[in-house]
Amino acid sequence: MPSPLFADRPAPQLPAHDAVDALIQRTRRLRGDMDTVRRDAALLDEDDPQQRWQRALCELAVRHLDNLGENLGRLRAGLPAPDAEHSEHGDTEDSGRGADTGPDAPGAGSLPNRVGSAEWNLLTDECTWSDELYEIFGRPPGSAPLSLDDLPSVLVPEDQPVLTAMVTGCLVDSRPMDGEFRIVRPDGRTRTLHMTGEPVLDTDGCTASMWAVLRDVSELRRSERAVDRSGASVRRAQHIERTERRMAVELQESVLPPWRGSLRLPRQGPGALDVAAHYLPSGSSGLIGGDWYDAMELPDGRTLLTVGDLTGHGIPATSGMAMMLGALRALAVAGIEPGTLMGHLNQVLETSIQPASGSALCCRFDPETSLLSWAQAGHPAPLLFRHGSGRLLPPPDGMPLGAAARVPYEQDEVRLFPGDVLVLHTGGLARGGARGAGPEALLALAPRFSEARTAQECVRGVVEVFGGAERREDACVLVARVGA
Repeated sequence: MPSPLFADRPAPQLPAHDAVDALIQRTRRLRGDMDTVRRDAALLDEDDPQQRWQRALCELAVRHLDNLGENLGRLRAGLPAPDAEHSEHGDTEDSGRGADTGPDAPGAGSLPNRVGSAEWNLLTDECTWSDELYEIFGRPPGSAPLSLDDLPSVLVPEDQPVLTAMVTGCLVDSRPMDGEFRIVRPDGRTRTLHMTGEPVLDTDGCTASMWAVLRDVSELRRSERAVDRSGASVRRAQHIERTERRMAVELQESVLPPWRGSLRLPRQGPGALDVAAHYLPSGSSGLIGGDWYDAMELPDGRTLLTVGDLTGHGIPATSGMAMMLGALRALAVAGIEPGTLMGHLNQVLETSIQPASGSALCCRFDPETSLLSWAQAGHPAPLLFRHGSGRLLPPPDGMPLGAAARVPYEQDEVRLFPGDVLVLHTGGLARGGARGAGPEALLALAPRFSEARTAQECVRGVVEVFGGAERREDACVLVARVGA
């Protein structure tokens, strides 16, 4: 504090003892609450950048509260004791972090004190340091304190101009000091100090001395850097996530059929299918899944209908989906039956570089015979709607893709009639929606499908029911309506 010998104004009055005690108690309670939050943060996933950032913020808050508790304890220790008992025996209440006799208490020798003071007298060239300042600088007690000329010698070279500017502004322009610099202690350790101070003027208004309070903020700054690093990690992770999502969306859009609205397959002849489809993104995840749908006219005049779903999200799922859909199209064009085709798809997935699993449904419709041949690999069965009611087609046997090697896949047939509506979908559709889950919600759309005149109208009805923001998974739906 400013020496009363050179002060040109009365010394400020210290706050009342009761007021400081109240602040200490509030700090203690807040520190206890922070410990609870800190314990919860310790359970967070270390591999999650967002959670690492939350943990670093907790540690920084603890550092701030610890510093506040220590400084309030020192403030109280400097106040006059309110009664003789305290003067004789000392106050034993803790100061927000621990009792005054604890390892972090002022004057304890097990840990260096973090706040010290100094005064440099310009008239007598005398320099006075507090005991705490000797500990901060790592100098032996009783040794000569560093003068203003010698003080820059212990600073990190690049920080020396900071101290020079602060001291010059204080001595020449009578400006208060407030800044930070790093020192190198005799033991080689680097510490960060925060210095505040003011000039002390004589009766003529000239600077007679300079006083300063120096605080070791090394741990605090280390915690702040940890927060900055973890925050930067979160931003990088978010940038990577956005980039991967954009790439996954672009890959998905380049692979899924480009047609919009209804599609007539085959394009000529009676008994053609009116086909429409839609992709429903998840409402709870920003990542794109491996769901697909497809419809195409085969060289022999029959029509391929397929939907499927690979596990996972992002680029691995969409790239795997592209591989599977390409293989499926090639096998279908080669005339492979749906059951045999499922076995080949299973082998493709089994031998791929990136192991994965999934499900698929493959249908082939012959407009001349009106027969639908189909097979499935662990996939929800198609729903057939006729005359205002709907039912699930009994599924032939078929294990999920990637579950086992060289397994057989059965094939089934069903005859379709003009006006029939066939609904194919991926598993995520039945597990979400505003009107419940499961195939029952789809079957409840039978009256609406009966009134619809196009496959696109049927798809719109499905989207209205299952396309809400509360969806947990992405999904695809494909509707085929048999024409006259």
